[in-house]
Amino acid sequence: MEEKIKGGISSCLLGNRVRYDGGHKRDRYITDVLAEYFHFVPVCPEVECGLPVPRETMHLEGLPEQPRLVTTKTKVDQTARMQKFCMEKVRELENENLCAFIFKKDSPSSGLHRVKIYGDSGQAQKKGRGLFASAVVRRFPLLPVEEEGRLHDARLRENFLERIYCYNRWHSFLKNGPDYKKLVQFHTRHKLQLMSHSPKHLAKMGRLVAAGKERPREELLAQYEALLMEAMALKATVKKNVNVLHHIMGHFKTFLTADEKRELLEVIDNYARSIVPLVVPLTLVGHYVRKYEVSYLQDQAYLEPHPAELMLRNHV
Repeated sequence: MEEKIKGGISSCLLGNRVRYDGGHKRDRYITDVLAEYFHFVPVCPEVECGLPVPRETMHLEGLPEQPRLVTTKTKVDQTARMQKFCMEKVRELENENLCAFIFKKDSPSSGLHRVKIYGDSGQAQKKGRGLFASAVVRRFPLLPVEEEGRLHDARLRENFLERIYCYNRWHSFLKNGPDYKKLVQFHTRHKLQLMSHSPKHLAKMGRLVAAGKERPREELLAQYEALLMEAMALKATVKKNVNVLHHIMGHFKTFLTADEKRELLEVIDNYARSIVPLVVPLTLVGHYVRKYEVSYLQDQAYLEPHPAELMLRNHV
């Protein structure tokens, strides 16, 4: 078994009883499926900053750009206390080498998207972000992050996990004495995957790598990493996947029989019309890659971007 990927997570999602009411928000997909592949580092900002369990509920007040964390009944401002914790915690997390973070939705400390924030009128707008989530995103801007609720959407889930595994491969690359030749190999391996997310980024990254010998190594790697994660954050759509599948067919043109070409085109068309999921044409492609030993395709990350057991492409 491959070494598990390390990821941060809101502690309550693992079933830890750290919520304001002494309860938890265990997410079965996380604990029963993802935990087989991930080593999770749990964080509960409220408990770790010194607040008790149980405790008074809190919410965000003020402006989305500078929210305050305030108890809902007694109106005690806990902002400074939480910000101090956040500053110390993100510094601590630098040593964890995380490849992902899964946050608790709607939380005033850990919510990533559309957290309620109350204005002077007392009306709430879903424009906020939890204080701890904000601190993590600022400190680790390229880190794949998501909320647990959005992981129940098949396309968002597949995109998030694909980003994590790509980020993990990149960090493994950095640990193994990266040089220009190895960067070219890494880029070549990820060309089809990048094409499925952003052809524009692929072209830009190709130009960067081509001129890479003229740049200082650290600058080159930093620019490549930024573009890599920008590209992977863009969703792979059906249209872009169909483009990649047709591109793959070009590598088979001297091998496939007329019947095989017809069968592959039919399966790709069925995927384009949402009759079958992506795993169907990719399974046939994988068969032909093995049958005809097409060397360029054998090592492409696009064909195996994450463990098949996760069945992520069975639903997209």
